[in-house]
Amino acid sequence: MPICRYRTAAGESPRLGFITGDAVIDLGANGGPATMADALNLGGEGLRSAIERAAGAASVPMTSVSIGAPVDHQEVWAAGVTYLRSRDARMEESTQKSVYDLVYDAERPEIFLKATPSRVSGPGEEIAVRRDSTWDVPEPELAIALGNRGEIIGYTIGNDVSSRSIEGENPLYLPQAKVYNKCAALGPVVALAWEIADPNDLDITLIIRREGNEHFRGQTSSNQIHRKLDHLVDYLFRDNDFPHGAFLMTGTGIIPPSEFTLEHGDEVEIRIAQIGSLVNPVVRLGR
Repeated sequence: MPICRYRTAAGESPRLGFITGDAVIDLGANGGPATMADALNLGGEGLRSAIERAAGAASVPMTSVSIGAPVDHQEVWAAGVTYLRSRDARMEESTQKSVYDLVYDAERPEIFLKATPSRVSGPGEEIAVRRDSTWDVPEPELAIALGNRGEIIGYTIGNDVSSRSIEGENPLYLPQAKVYNKCAALGPVVALAWEIADPNDLDITLIIRREGNEHFRGQTSSNQIHRKLDHLVDYLFRDNDFPHGAFLMTGTGIIPPSEFTLEHGDEVEIRIAQIGSLVNPVVRLGR
C-alpha cells in the first residue's frame, strides 16, 4: 500500500493517500496525515497504524486522479560515487580524476543538496537540461524517504539530471551541474519500508526514447551500491535538521556512453522493481 500525493481535479490542493488495488484512499480525510511531511514524521509504526485505520474507507479510482511528486516541504539530497560505474564515469569526464577515485573508498561519502521542493518534477512533468551545458544525462536512482529523525519510511524513484560537461570542467562547479529549475524528478509513489523485502536487491532500469524510438536502455541493481543505506543516512543527518523529513537519492549505476547527451524532446523512463515507473519528458531551458 504505497502512499502518494494526488489530485482529483486540476487546480485543487494535493491530497495524501495510500493506494490499494486500483484505487486511492485519502489519508487526511480519514484521520491520518494530510501532508507528506506529516506522514514521514509519524514514523513507520505511526504511519502504518494510520493506514490500517483508514483501510476500507471510501476510495477514488486511480484512473480519475493525477499523481504528483511525493514532495511538499522536503529538501532532496543526493549521494555520489556509490556505484563503481559512477566512479569510472566521473573520472572519465573530469579534469581532476583522483577526487572521485578517493571518495569511492573513503569513510565519508559524497553527499550534496540536489533540489528544493519547487525544483522537483513529478510523473509526466518536464525535467530539464541547462542552456549552458553541452553534455547531459539522466541518473536513475533509488531514493529514500526519511522522517525528521532519520528513520527510513520508504523508497521512491529518483532522477538526478546532471550536466557532465559543467561538472567535468571543474568539480567545484558541482552545484551548477546539479541544481537548477526542473533538475530532479521523484515518484510516482513512496513504497513503504515494511513492504520492501530487501531494498538492497531491487532491479533498476533506464530507458531513453527519442522521436518515439528507444534510444538507450541500461540496467543495474541496488545490490551494486558500494555503501550501506544507513551509512548514507547517518552522514546526511550529521549536524543537519530536517523538520519536514527529507529525500536522499543513493547514486546511479547506469550511465549512457560518453557520446550520448539528452536532447530537447527526449523521454526518460526509470523503473525500479516493487516501486513502479517514473516517466518525464526533457526540455532544454532557455529555448
